[in-house]
Amino acid sequence: MNQEQILADSRFRDLEPLNERVWLASPTMHGSEQKWVDEALRTNWVTTAGVNVNEVEKEVAKYIGCQYAVALSTGTAALHLATKLAGERLYGQARPEHGTLEGQRAFCSDVTFDASINPVSYENGEAVFIDSEYDTWNMDPKALEKAFEIYPDTRLVIVAHLYGTPGKMEEIREICKKHDAIIVEDAAESLGAKYKLGKDWVETGKLGSYSCVSFNGNKIITGSSGGMFLTDNYEDANKVRKWSTQSREAAAWYQHEEIGYNYRMSNIVAGIVRGQIPYLEEHIRQKRVIYERYKEGLKDLPVSMNPYNSLKSIPNFWLSCMLINVDAMAPHVRGEQEEIWTQEVGKSSPGEILAAIAAFGGEGRPIWKPMHMQPIYRSHAFITAEGSGRGRSNAYMTGTGIDVGADLFRRGLCLPSDIKMTVAEQDKIIEIIRRCFG
Repeated sequence: MNQEQILADSRFRDLEPLNERVWLASPTMHGSEQKWVDEALRTNWVTTAGVNVNEVEKEVAKYIGCQYAVALSTGTAALHLATKLAGERLYGQARPEHGTLEGQRAFCSDVTFDASINPVSYENGEAVFIDSEYDTWNMDPKALEKAFEIYPDTRLVIVAHLYGTPGKMEEIREICKKHDAIIVEDAAESLGAKYKLGKDWVETGKLGSYSCVSFNGNKIITGSSGGMFLTDNYEDANKVRKWSTQSREAAAWYQHEEIGYNYRMSNIVAGIVRGQIPYLEEHIRQKRVIYERYKEGLKDLPVSMNPYNSLKSIPNFWLSCMLINVDAMAPHVRGEQEEIWTQEVGKSSPGEILAAIAAFGGEGRPIWKPMHMQPIYRSHAFITAEGSGRGRSNAYMTGTGIDVGADLFRRGLCLPSDIKMTVAEQDKIIEIIRRCFG
């Protein structure tokens, strides 16, 4: 169904479109950002160095509770250098034309954005995808343990906190400790989220050997772009700082003994981030209100919200997501770029709901398509709690094993979660969803 057909559908005929576009998650500026950007311009520090960069590193490190933060151009850059550093620590310095993970595997979260995973390929390694679990939608510790049984020589684990909800890090850290593995923590979506480790509440960004956060335009706070590498190790921070500035050696001329990158954060971008940091907790509170309002407004529908264990974690509620119950799924099929869905009374599908929201002027999104389902990684191993998740179909047997990530992708969707969305606008989104099940 196209927009005209949806608006003409008898279920929606009396609803008016939203007055303004309601975004999934857009930047929320407060005005103080301008002060630090103007300061950079006034002092002519329009480069990848300056007071804003220095202050942002100090403030983020203090907030997270780590010793060192290195400001980089993107979260992807932070993930790349964290992955490269982990590879060098494990396997030694690589030749310029080779990556530090060449010939090595890394266990990676399966349901995530590909920025988590691609750095493994940048460093010539092979990603092995670890299935999710239903409690948090994050990496399943049982599947991770199974992966170590299958590939016992693997020493690197890259774990992401999906949509701002921490994974089961106590179990994951114990498993990695037992197998002498390094954790690269992708906290790009979870800045401000907390996890209870033992008796202490710990910020995400301090749960890995190396950790990364993002200031992309859609994140909980933003610089329009930007990211941060986080560590408690002085030498590691200096190594990443060096790599991010083209690996220039301490010489009056340009001398290079290692491959480097142009990955440093701009002083202007840092100025925006500097102005955003004081509003982080406010943004988290506003995101939580959005999540709770969806949860209340949809409570009598055959759906559930993205889950978390309140005894172990405090999410930052970056995106509010929804999962349709199995018995309430209307027919819905996705190809590589297109999808087909049909209407069925009392049931719905992510395709129908997202199309209806879009027809009225809202922006939603499917759950991340699992990495093991992506065309580029179809030849890579995928491990579930039962073992290998590849080649499970069988013409002579019923049942094909579990695949939590594929199920989340099939039944889940991300709802408009923009801080600037009004109560009236969110109520209309909720009403649209309700009518999809009519």
